[in-house]
Amino acid sequence: MAEKKKGGLGGRGLDSIFGQDVDQFLEDIQNNASNGAPGRREVELPVDVIRPNPYQPRKEFDKGALNELADSIRTHGIFTPLLVRKSVSGYDLITGERRLRAAKIAGLSVVPAIAVDFTDDEMMEISILENVQREDLNPIEEATAYESLVKKLGYTQEKLAERVGKSREYCANIMRLLKLPEEVQKMVVNKELTMSHVRPLLSLENEDQMYEAAKYVKSNRMSVREVEKYVRDYSSQKKKTRIRLKDKDPLIKDLERRMEEKFSTRVLVTKQNIQISYSDTQDLNRILEMMGCLEESEE
Repeated sequence: MAEKKKGGLGGRGLDSIFGQDVDQFLEDIQNNASNGAPGRREVELPVDVIRPNPYQPRKEFDKGALNELADSIRTHGIFTPLLVRKSVSGYDLITGERRLRAAKIAGLSVVPAIAVDFTDDEMMEISILENVQREDLNPIEEATAYESLVKKLGYTQEKLAERVGKSREYCANIMRLLKLPEEVQKMVVNKELTMSHVRPLLSLENEDQMYEAAKYVKSNRMSVREVEKYVRDYSSQKKKTRIRLKDKDPLIKDLERRMEEKFSTRVLVTKQNIQISYSDTQDLNRILEMMGCLEESEE
């Protein structure tokens, strides 16, 4: 683990030197401006001594774009040096992970870099903000980045909104996505559902309901308005079910229990109605086969 450096910007954070404009700050470092980072020095480094940034919010990198960048690097080289800091063993990458990955694909053994004396907190802050302000993170990566700024660096809601150039409401809403089950978050990362599709699911009672609802929304390719109505109806039905269960006949409760054990799924028995739940077509066919309702296929 890298040694936690002291000094740097004197524990002030980056506020006093770049304000909101992280891109201008990075440009000043590249150009060796008078307000650049402390300890700045230009170096040529072997790629195998540079460790990935542990605070990098981006988890997904487009392979096609990396290959295109690698082709450009083979032809023209790296125009913008990587930003690094010296660690106990080798160097920690601060910004430039796409360039580093592409350089490795291109077969480079040495890359240009600028080393600066950043503390752990400063390294985390500049890494996150540089990615967030470029606006190409997926919603879950963005939410995770905001949470890191709040929990690890003590950002207030006001400072977070100001720093990333978003409204407080937007920041609060996107951070709430982290309350979704991991499976639903993956649907967002994989672009199977959008942030607008999954946000209404947060009003459901628990993660199981959120996941089941997300699968239903995805399989039915619902619009955002349809999702909102579906969640309202779903919540209303659950509430009615809870009310009915309070005074349900013990014999009916026992019947539901035995049917659930038989079919391995949720069963609801009401007046003149039996509701058997299933998760997908395969699960439905399993239940129908147990009930003897499937037609035998001809050889």
